[in-house]
Amino acid sequence: MPIPTPNKPQREQTRETPLEFLASNCILLVIALFAFGFVFENFVIPSSSMASTLLVGDHLLADRSTLAPRAAWAKFMPYREVQRGDIVVFYKPTEEPDGGHMTLVKRVVGIPGDRIHLRDGIVYLNGIAQQEPHAAKPPYRNYNAYRDDFPAIAPSDSLGVTAQWSVELPSVTQGGDLVVPEGSYFVMGDNRGISLDSRYWGFVPRANILGRPMFVYWSFLTPDGKLESTSTTELARFTVHEIAHFFAGNAPCTQSSRRYVGKTHPYSHTG
Repeated sequence: MPIPTPNKPQREQTRETPLEFLASNCILLVIALFAFGFVFENFVIPSSSMASTLLVGDHLLADRSTLAPRAAWAKFMPYREVQRGDIVVFYKPTEEPDGGHMTLVKRVVGIPGDRIHLRDGIVYLNGIAQQEPHAAKPPYRNYNAYRDDFPAIAPSDSLGVTAQWSVELPSVTQGGDLVVPEGSYFVMGDNRGISLDSRYWGFVPRANILGRPMFVYWSFLTPDGKLESTSTTELARFTVHEIAHFFAGNAPCTQSSRRYVGKTHPYSHTG
């Protein structure tokens, strides 16, 4: 006769209380806020000054930690200095009419101590002509002496040059070269023919650099200059249109969506 086995006590199923649910979600929220407040940030490209590396309407995720000032409490972070060829997100060094500072994305061409000049649109870095396969140089028929032979031509008659930079430029020019001072960087857009960059408003202070783009996670076909509209109503209407297309799953995305842009292009130099 088989001996009956005692019934094993069933494990009680524990249910998460509302307080535990709230606590776990608060932890996730804190982690997300930390990541997007100190490590990552979302940016949208408003103009074609970085084409074809970055296009108008590109939504990109930027790394704010790598190029940030070193913090004693976060020695585990992979800090490094800004390098030639880095694409960086930064505050424009000159103020807008409303007193704010526009957020821009450009490529670092010169670091402190570098000597830079352009001839026929070709960048010379410390005396060496740069190949720059990523840069779209203006055709000869659109030659602009100030832009393409910088800084050989005085900026007084050039449209788009700030008054402050017009005054400062002669003091940082030596022997036909622009000399990048300590704590500053010379940046240019990859679309050289239309980019308003350090040639027009000067150096970017190290403190203005926010981070560097890692990748484009979504790209929405956008007319050039649409996101720079001064009309709040028009900009809000376009933003709603963009969001509606995104959630509807039929957004007119460019072929360049979801691409990595964090690669640093090397520059030939002697320093």
